[in-house]
Amino acid sequence: MPFINVKTNNQISADQADQIKSQLGQAITAIPGKSESWLMVCIEDGKKLYFKGSDEPAAMVSVSIYGSASSNALDTLTAHITGILTDSLGISSDRIYVSYAATNDWGWNGGNF
Repeated sequence: MPFINVKTNNQISADQADQIKSQLGQAITAIPGKSESWLMVCIEDGKKLYFKGSDEPAAMVSVSIYGSASSNALDTLTAHITGILTDSLGISSDRIYVSYAATNDWGWNGGNF
């Protein structure tokens, strides 16, 4: 039950969004037991996002997961996410933050897991 929210000050075309969504679906498998079949993705472009005092292309990515993941898995996922945004949108890797939140409580379909 992962959720990935990408916020960027770049403009993203529908084709780019679809490509990013698909690539994130592959990347989430870096966390054992996670797959695109349960992944929800939100892509928010055109945000007023400033990093290091500049509005140069940047991104903030929040990843929420049900359960937990090893530091090694999260390191791998961060590398994948950064690579996806660098390749797809030209955002420098040093202008991308990725944050993680894990929870044991996750609601779906009118109940909780």
